[in-house]
Amino acid sequence: MAIDKKFIDQFKDVSSKAALAASYLVGKKDKIAADQAAVDSMRFELNKIDMNGKVVIGEGALDEAPLLYTGEFLGTKNGPHFDIAVDPVEGTNFVANNLPGGIAVLAIGEKGNLFNAPETYMDKIATSKIDHGLIDLDYPLEKNIKNLSKFKNKNITSITVCILDRPRHKPTIDKLKELGVNIKLITDGDILGALYVSDPNYKVDMFLGIGGGPEGVLAASALDAYDCHFQGRFIFDNDKDIREAKQMGITDLNKKYELNEIVKGDSIFCASGITNSDVLKGIIHEEGKYISETLVTHKSSNFKEILKSVMSINE
Repeated sequence: MAIDKKFIDQFKDVSSKAALAASYLVGKKDKIAADQAAVDSMRFELNKIDMNGKVVIGEGALDEAPLLYTGEFLGTKNGPHFDIAVDPVEGTNFVANNLPGGIAVLAIGEKGNLFNAPETYMDKIATSKIDHGLIDLDYPLEKNIKNLSKFKNKNITSITVCILDRPRHKPTIDKLKELGVNIKLITDGDILGALYVSDPNYKVDMFLGIGGGPEGVLAASALDAYDCHFQGRFIFDNDKDIREAKQMGITDLNKKYELNEIVKGDSIFCASGITNSDVLKGIIHEEGKYISETLVTHKSSNFKEILKSVMSINE
């Protein structure tokens, strides 16, 4: 079953209005308020849509997040059953400090088709479309880099890898430097980081490293429409996370997930710019209206576009 194309505009409006809500707090040094504004807007707009929606990746459990919590039901209760994954503000620090890279994100899948990711870290690797078995989380870094450079017919020194700038990645970054690879360091926002591999214009050949598990699912939804390669493995390194994983039905704690295991079937992905980035322009306020840019993908119709919206502030 495919998700009806009529939902593309509806979900695009949800993410663009969430971006607008957060945009009023750009540079206000209050990341919690920016996130809350986007959460409130996103929930309000999702509840208008004729669907039976269930949040499978939200702002946390009910006791941590009164709105858009994992397990919450949204929509008018008329219409198709959807799984919903949200990150109302990815890059809350970017928004709070008026830095590039703040986005509002959601992904929609058919019921049961979006992986209900635990709130833990995930080891990830992503590239554009490649031959099967070429790049793998289980391969040494050097092998992955050499295989990719050979496949793309590029020198290793022409390969660019995007990775979060974190102390945990120091050994990986040191190895990349030793190999002579170009490194694009990002300080936050690994959904956007993974999206760089989707288009040659961003000049990123590989995204890798350890980031949020829920963000991995959201990124996978977009990359699926681009026929990219993505693998993820959750990291369970404490008793609480292991217990929660088992409660969610995850029995193999070391399992490596392929993209088609994280996102099954059809999906819609929307990411709206709050502040400017390499991928999306941030919200522009003009008299009585706002202009937004949203990257939208719809797998079944092969729809992959950045859509501009010009809307009245009161819409």
